[in-house]
Amino acid sequence: METRENVVVPLGYGKFVRSDKIIALEPIEDERGPGRRTRVYIEQMGNPIIASRTENSILANMVETPKEIMEATAALELLQDISDDLQQVGPMLRKSIKKEAQLDLDKIEKRIDEILKHEIEFEPRH
Repeated sequence: METRENVVVPLGYGKFVRSDKIIALEPIEDERGPGRRTRVYIEQMGNPIIASRTENSILANMVETPKEIMEATAALELLQDISDDLQQVGPMLRKSIKKEAQLDLDKIEKRIDEILKHEIEFEPRH
């Protein structure tokens, strides 16, 4: 991936930065809630800026990456988030959901894990 130069990247909260000045993106995982947030490290700034956008959406503005790759990455992130959330559902609630809604969370979780495992196995090595 190559960073597009002289492109202004919106970070949310009315903040903008030049794409070639961003040196690192760090997703805020703890208490992230429904609004995705990211720490954005910028050249010659001691502290990161907190962005109200995901690291993928910021990265999409920064680089020249095919749309399909960005969409696939976002889909895999969504699957990981769903998997993390499913792990919080206890056995009694799973049984109730399966009975009431005919939704088998165990089967869904297993399929997501298979997809994510497959992605990890074929990830290019650097």
